[in-house]
Amino acid sequence: MERGSGHGPILVIGSTGKTGRHVAARLRRLGEDVRAVARTTPVRFDWFDESTWEYAVSGARAAYLVDAQNEYAAERMRAFAPFAVERGVERLVLLSARGWADSGEPELLATEDALTESGAAWTILRPTWFMQGFTEDETLRGPVRSGEVRLPSGDGVEPFIDAEDIAEVAAAVLTRDGHEGGVYALSGPRALSMGEAVDTIAKVTGRAIRYVPVSEEEYMAGLVAQGMPPGTAHFMAKLYRWIRDGEDAYLSDGVQRVLGRAPRDFTEFAGRAAAAGAWDD
Repeated sequence: MERGSGHGPILVIGSTGKTGRHVAARLRRLGEDVRAVARTTPVRFDWFDESTWEYAVSGARAAYLVDAQNEYAAERMRAFAPFAVERGVERLVLLSARGWADSGEPELLATEDALTESGAAWTILRPTWFMQGFTEDETLRGPVRSGEVRLPSGDGVEPFIDAEDIAEVAAAVLTRDGHEGGVYALSGPRALSMGEAVDTIAKVTGRAIRYVPVSEEEYMAGLVAQGMPPGTAHFMAKLYRWIRDGEDAYLSDGVQRVLGRAPRDFTEFAGRAAAAGAWDD
């Protein structure tokens, strides 16, 4: 596929987040001019402060979007997408989630709907759980470091995906033609149980770490005791229930379709993370 012909920087919204920082780094390695924005960056972007939108999109030819991630996300996307298009942004790439499409809950796809109804040239990425959850999400990283990971996921399996693969796919669809209107489900090359993932981390770190299946009630109580709002704890438990019940067990070929190669394996990720000291005391 040919490289896009547009000029101007590529806007990366959520550039300090789990995927945005990888997307910005990947684009820079490709020699692209990147405008990396978030609420805390020098060029500030806030979904709830429209005065920050004008400068963020000015002159940009494409944008990577991580939404507001709350109940107002769809409403904010419905306002932002046409705003960006009217100012010359040619393509919008949204980070969504494969689980939203599989959930049977249409409201979880409301942000996607807001984008596709905007008139923009759009592409949607639907990844599975990030491998980086074990290194960047304290509800997982903390238990790994403590030596005991207690989750309500039973023996269900999940085809974790490396955020580096998400970033490489995002960079490709942001800079090359032929992906307009595409919806890419992204997964890793194999599905692992939480127990298998924890065992892999134990092997590469040389640490004693065990996985302990627990009930949803016990899991939620532990999160609330740590200060998480009950509604958020309930939602987290539901995500693990999907894994436990096998909803996430299948593989997707989005990485292969866009990049022409297999996605990275969890063992490779874990070895890389261990070498970088991700789980050191």
